[in-house]
Amino acid sequence: MKPEPHPDQQDTPTAPPAAPDPREEGGAPREAPRRRAPGSTAAADRRRETFAAAWRRVPGHERLAALWRGVPGQAARLWRRVPGHERVAGLWRRRVRGHGWFAGVLAAGVALRVAALLGYRPALWFPDSYTYVVTVFRPRPDLVRPAGYSMFLKLFEPLHSFAAVAAAQHLLGLATGVLVYVVAVRRAPRWAATLAAVPVLLDAYQVELEHLLVSDTLFMFLVVAAVALALRGRPPVVAIGLLLAAATLTRTVGQPFVVLAVAWVALRGRLRAAVTLLAVALVPILAYGAWFYATNQRVGLVGANGVFLYARTMSFADCAVMNPPPDLRTLCDPRPPSRRPPSQEYIWSKDSPLVARPGITFTEETDALAGRFARLAITSQPLDYAASVLSELGRTFTWDRPVYPDPEIYGYYQFPRTPPGPPGRYPARRGAQFAERYEQGPIGTRIVEPFAGWLRGYQAVARVPGALLLVALLTPPAAALRRRRSADRGPRGGAWRRVPDWLVPWSAAVVLLVVPAAVAEFDYRYVLPAAPLAFLAAALGLRGRGEEGKGFVKDIPRNVRV
Repeated sequence: MKPEPHPDQQDTPTAPPAAPDPREEGGAPREAPRRRAPGSTAAADRRRETFAAAWRRVPGHERLAALWRGVPGQAARLWRRVPGHERVAGLWRRRVRGHGWFAGVLAAGVALRVAALLGYRPALWFPDSYTYVVTVFRPRPDLVRPAGYSMFLKLFEPLHSFAAVAAAQHLLGLATGVLVYVVAVRRAPRWAATLAAVPVLLDAYQVELEHLLVSDTLFMFLVVAAVALALRGRPPVVAIGLLLAAATLTRTVGQPFVVLAVAWVALRGRLRAAVTLLAVALVPILAYGAWFYATNQRVGLVGANGVFLYARTMSFADCAVMNPPPDLRTLCDPRPPSRRPPSQEYIWSKDSPLVARPGITFTEETDALAGRFARLAITSQPLDYAASVLSELGRTFTWDRPVYPDPEIYGYYQFPRTPPGPPGRYPARRGAQFAERYEQGPIGTRIVEPFAGWLRGYQAVARVPGALLLVALLTPPAAALRRRRSADRGPRGGAWRRVPDWLVPWSAAVVLLVVPAAVAEFDYRYVLPAAPLAFLAAALGLRGRGEEGKGFVKDIPRNVRV
């Protein structure tokens, strides 16, 4: 029987009926060939023939083709020989396959960091970077910054590559995003857990911060890792204590986290574990303090607390109100607060009354004098101090990103269009010599297009607005209050007495935002480590009352559930 013409052929009345193919007798008809633009068929045929002829001239092309055809089967056979491959495959099906959205976000985060490594080689520099490198070769406690990040740099010195350091920091950023997701997805919907990981994985300024040779990325990872462990059923207090000690020795703002962690474990009824955590955290901190005392004959982890607090109070200090004694009056600024420069200028600018004193700025005598002035300013003008702190904290939650504290510092947080110039201040110039010794070559940043251009374009549109961070911080207490009101129908206070999980990352985020504003000044790079904690707290706060035992119920087979 003659086969029916294909539907495509029915739409072409001028085409003669196709002769039946012997291979189609009793079967389905073949599809009509696709139409090509006039003149394209011959050109395409010539290209195919040219490629085929070139391939046939390759020595051993038949063997290569046979090997290529056998690759899938060979790979499958090799995979089946791997010990535990069935367990790995089952783990993939159970744990990874259902997390496609997060896998996509993570893949995008990896691509951004690869672009940073390719576009800005070997890394980006900040004024603090050079001090850290000096401590690598002259291991002694610095008066301004603890040596934790310098110890991190020391681990990579045998590689003689700041690119390796930047790559390690990018891996820490990715690991932070994974930790946020893993903790959140156990207690919150997957969409909420994925959104909680987006800021740390996709924020362009986070990627840029990871590419800077500064301590913030390492500090962020240590704190988030400690928080993730603290939220486990039985927190490993030894690991938490060591992580928080390392965070404190990386940035001194980590000290309050030890108190928070001890309080959290104690509130869960594990007093002995809380004491153990405190002891484990204090051992490295006290050991570093002993080293600092042996080197500088001063008590503490750094020797600049008074100087930084003095600079902070200069945004409102009025000597007419304070009436300081003669030795402190030398630190007054006659200009009204509205006409004064940013706080950091009172530490580094040669016009600062503190810098104008004889000797270096961070001597024990100068630091003590600055500390006395700052405490007098705070006690004499407590409302002005509170207003100043709130003003600095308010800069965190703006929708836009205004230039602050000055164009120079602000520019360090942007992916540059042109290679940055050499450092200007003497300590940085001295540190640059040690950096060249570390790299065993030039350390200037080379900008490679098009990768750098892609990142600059991405940074112009992809960031987490401060207002969104504020929403994340307000979400957990608002959701808790709503649940508290709805809990009146059940046993009074039953669920309320339990300390909520979101309180741990939420408290850590608040500390990271408030402490710099209270004792130093607002800086954009101080905000970024708080973002993953704030959004993790928001995801945990979204969990409803009915989901308290969700993880336990999911482990019960369906056929035995009630």
